[in-house]
Amino acid sequence: MNAENKTYPVTLRGELTIPPSRGWWLLKWLLAIPHYFCLCFLWIAFAIVWIIAFFAILFTAKYPRGLFDFNAGVLRWTWRVGFYSYQALGTDKYPPFSLKTDPDYPADLDIPYPEKLSQGLIWVKWLLGIPHYIVTATFQGGWGQGNVGLTSILAIFGAIAVLFTGKYPGDIFKLCVGLNRWSFRVVAYVTLMTDKYPPFRLWDD
Repeated sequence: MNAENKTYPVTLRGELTIPPSRGWWLLKWLLAIPHYFCLCFLWIAFAIVWIIAFFAILFTAKYPRGLFDFNAGVLRWTWRVGFYSYQALGTDKYPPFSLKTDPDYPADLDIPYPEKLSQGLIWVKWLLGIPHYIVTATFQGGWGQGNVGLTSILAIFGAIAVLFTGKYPGDIFKLCVGLNRWSFRVVAYVTLMTDKYPPFRLWDD
């Protein structure tokens, strides 16, 4: 089973080829701690790079390639950890500690490097993203502390189904990937990695 966005310039891949083990998902919060620790620092660096990129685009209309690849890598790492853990629970294969793409891992994210970006849009992308913030906050539990988002709830429902039936319902899996796809497209747009406005949909197929 595969869910992939083929038209918007943020390609998020998630593959469920073999259902995860029935009870392993109960321990993934613990197993993922080393990744959460790394991502904490990576996202601090991501924010710094975002600020540097803002001024680079303002003066040159270009996102420095090395900085772009780094931030794309942070998003990729984040998605792989989410796919393994409670954003999808789609695999038992442990995520690599890497910013680089990995065709052998069942989840990946790619953003093509833009040769030129709008110098005017950098001032308003955060504002244009407000309608998306409202929607994706529901997906990811963004309204208040301690809230659990729809994406995690669906992933846990899928894991419970695996626990009792040995099968991950295909519709739930596709919806989990779609909700994450929407969220990552918005992040990429607001953090200046593309000028193409994100569509209000979960998939493009």
